[in-house]
Amino acid sequence: MDLSWMAWTWQTALFFSLIALTLIGMGIWSVKSPQAPRLGILQIETTPGDRLFISLLGSAFICLGWLAAFGSPLWWAVLVCIVYALAVFRWV
Repeated sequence: MDLSWMAWTWQTALFFSLIALTLIGMGIWSVKSPQAPRLGILQIETTPGDRLFISLLGSAFICLGWLAAFGSPLWWAVLVCIVYALAVFRWV
């Protein structure tokens, strides 16, 4: 399999590995401790998996917006993404 089309640096591999581990961890958590959907500030029922998806999608847009506005490095954008994800898990 030729994977030369993508820059597989250790940072890229770490990023995708962490996403995979997060999904596996959320899957195990949902099997061990099923949670009922809850109604958040958006007035939609969400499960922890839904909130994870919303936070990952929003974080991607935050990083893209940061790159467009300020360029790299993305360390401050990552901090904004963490605060965003915490807010999503708390209030959405």
